[in-house]
Amino acid sequence: MKKDQFILGIETSCDETAAAVIKNGTEILSNVVASQIESHKRFGGVVPEIASRHHVEQITIVLEEALLQAGVTYEDLDAIAVTEGPGLVGALLIGVNAAKAVAFAHGIPIVGTHHIAGHIYANRLIQEIEYPALSLVVSGGHTELVLLEEAGSFKVIGETRDDAAGEAYDKVARTLGLPYPGGPHIDRLAQEGSPTLKLPRAWLDGSYDFSFSGLKSAVINTLHNAEQRGEKIEPKDLAASFQASVIEVLVMKAVKAAKEYNVKQVLLAGGVAANKGLREALTEAFKDLPMDISIPPLYLCTDNAAMIGAAGSVMFEKGKRSGLDLNGNPGLDIEAF
Repeated sequence: MKKDQFILGIETSCDETAAAVIKNGTEILSNVVASQIESHKRFGGVVPEIASRHHVEQITIVLEEALLQAGVTYEDLDAIAVTEGPGLVGALLIGVNAAKAVAFAHGIPIVGTHHIAGHIYANRLIQEIEYPALSLVVSGGHTELVLLEEAGSFKVIGETRDDAAGEAYDKVARTLGLPYPGGPHIDRLAQEGSPTLKLPRAWLDGSYDFSFSGLKSAVINTLHNAEQRGEKIEPKDLAASFQASVIEVLVMKAVKAAKEYNVKQVLLAGGVAANKGLREALTEAFKDLPMDISIPPLYLCTDNAAMIGAAGSVMFEKGKRSGLDLNGNPGLDIEAF
């Protein structure tokens, strides 16, 4: 009988201090997240130095709570999966050094894990992934189409050339005077409005790449031009028009890529995967297509350590190990990972 596998996941790439225990790569025994949103809200975005200080304050408490909730000790663990990158280097270093300290003290192997691989493998926590699979990754720092030909293999077939979708959401929200993080506020407003404003779609023909900088500028210019003319634009209609432009490009490119690469499953991943409009549009687009669509529950879309444990389990099974010289790598390439 195969022994159960227990992986401790640690995530500190941005402004959440998180730890989780994952059993056999798919079962969440605990998933503890200490959020810093309230601390960063008054600045309109994440302040790296403040994020690092909060991680230092929270990491030990979060680790202890994750083990307590899971009912395991360090002696029960098979490995520690920790976010190696990408992310804020100061924030990454807190998690990496905590993982190395625990690994050294208890003789546990470390698996350095890619943050985006974690978002992708959050889907494994709700159902097994069928390969080949295609992941649409949409977050504050990343907008990518990633092909998974087999477990632990990542090929980026499309990426953002400028602003990521989540970054564009936050900048548009700031222009509308909405609080940080802006994405959820834009999504809620969009549900109330109508996409009546003509805004651009950057199709970038012949490519699976994305571009949202021009759309963001168009929204800002539309608002400023209306103000100069003494006209009022309904924020809910502007939000709906902006969101419609973003979602149409994301969904159309995902459908085209899924067909071209003949994948069995399409995985939504990243913080913007919590967007209601995107979830509904993607579900509708794939309802009559032969590939399965996987959309994680909201608590697995935003940064958490369960996803790092799930990804780390896959890499651990493939034989990946990191030494005590592991370092935070803010520019870690998912294809080289």
